Amino acid sequence: MNLHRRPVRTASRRAARAVATLGAAALLLTACGTDSDSGSKTGDKPAKADSSSSSTRTVKDATGAAVEIPAEPKRIVTLTQEDLDAVLALDIKPVGITNGQGLDKPPAYLADKVEGITVVGNLLQPVMDKVVAAKPDLILAGDMQDEQVLKQLREITPATLVTMAPTDDWKLFFRGVGNAVNKLDAANKFITDHEAAAKAAGEKLGANKGAEVSIVRWNPDGPSWMENKQFASGVALEMGLKRPTSQNKDGNAHTPSLSLEKINEIDGDWLFLSTLTSDGAKALKDVQDKPAYKELGAVKNKHVVTVDGSVWSTRGGPLAADVVMEDYVKALSAESKASKASKTAR
Repeated sequence: MNLHRRPVRTASRRAARAVATLGAAALLLTACGTDSDSGSKTGDKPAKADSSSSSTRTVKDATGAAVEIPAEPKRIVTLTQEDLDAVLALDIKPVGITNGQGLDKPPAYLADKVEGITVVGNLLQPVMDKVVAAKPDLILAGDMQDEQVLKQLREITPATLVTMAPTDDWKLFFRGVGNAVNKLDAANKFITDHEAAAKAAGEKLGANKGAEVSIVRWNPDGPSWMENKQFASGVALEMGLKRPTSQNKDGNAHTPSLSLEKINEIDGDWLFLSTLTSDGAKALKDVQDKPAYKELGAVKNKHVVTVDGSVWSTRGGPLAADVVMEDYVKALSAESKASKASKTAR
């Protein structure tokens, strides 16, 4: 199956930052609207789902466009894993979802929460007939950039929001979604609670408190490490963990895939490894028998942890942030406890 993948962000993509200043913060700029006629201006379009209320609000999406949406949306379709994560964190069950990044099914960490929900396509590749059948009154379109697809979605319902700009972090994006579904206070509380939990968890890591963590995705053509503002790195920094000197770079992207000659760049006190595709997993397995890999300090110290790329290598979300935090705690506190037990036994 040919699955859509977001391309790895490199320096060439960072040029988009100059035109991405509006971001999801624009979703936080709202204007009230209660005109009952405003919800019925779609003509003969198949879009308008039944709604118990004609009350509407106007929000600006991540592109800065003003979009009229239901004041209390009832039938939400999410087109990205991040949108799905966000609404589930707000105790909203969507009526349609897409498969996870690099997957032909919803992401495993959300599986128990989406059982029975209709899958309307792959990541950012909705099947329009399935979206129509879901009768959405709000479509959350993630970082959709395909104008033709957006046009089709807006014919289904004009209440279609681009929820992420290229440089938005998960907190900014989550607040925007929270505002769109009229649960901004709940989104803010989730973020506050997460930050407090991350700080507390980092303080309890014993010998691994403040450890340097290397965060790497293995691609078919080699490893990419993640910059400081990338999702999983952000969680590490919240916990007081550090990044190796070679990876201590601002930005929210992955590096280009490294050659074997530069593999030392992925070393650290701990190495957290993920893949997104079967080809990437095969490439990782192949390299693990090579001397250059075996010479890494993290490998020698048995400090290599395999994590779920469909969580760690995404744009992130509130539930995903908690999963990543738990992964750090499980790996680092377990090693610290084992070390303490060993010293006690001597």
